[in-house]
Amino acid sequence: MTLHTTPAHALLVVDVQRAFVRGDDALPEAARLVDRTADLIARARAAGALVVHVQNDGAAGADDEPHTAGWELHHPVEAGPTEVVIRKTHDDAFQETSLGALLTASGVRSLAVCGLMSEMCVQATARSAVALGYRVALPYDAHATYDIPAEPGISAAVPAATVSRVAAWPLSRDADVTARAADVTFTAVPSPTSP
Repeated sequence: MTLHTTPAHALLVVDVQRAFVRGDDALPEAARLVDRTADLIARARAAGALVVHVQNDGAAGADDEPHTAGWELHHPVEAGPTEVVIRKTHDDAFQETSLGALLTASGVRSLAVCGLMSEMCVQATARSAVALGYRVALPYDAHATYDIPAEPGISAAVPAATVSRVAAWPLSRDADVTARAADVTFTAVPSPTSP
């Protein structure tokens, strides 16, 4: 694991929605995830970094179907020039959204990614960010997912923590995968005239 030494200009909070972090169907590590993402949001805000809440629009009948209780974001949004919500319909938050244009217009060069699900939306978004040339920090303790149930004849159950670690592992060659969210630092979004 590498330590993210360049402060992030932006924080992407991916799909931290009520359906996945509250109630009986919450992620196994929902309390930890909510605690770490809240800390990252607070520190990014304090530094003047861009905070992007990514909100998934699930299909009809899904737990995150738009405008249902489960679809609502868990963390309150302080809407303004440095805090926005981007809605998506694909795993990758860059696909068919305004995220890339927003980051470019804001002068963002480095970002941190947190949220859920580790092996789906978090990984897809972090991969695209790396491919687009952003420096990416991905703290292990600030993304999470569900256990993968056993599949008779194929494999035993896979604990959520293992799924998250495996999802982040391939990114460690190109991104700064850190052990702790506390290791990620933030700086204000650069001005348009910054080099």
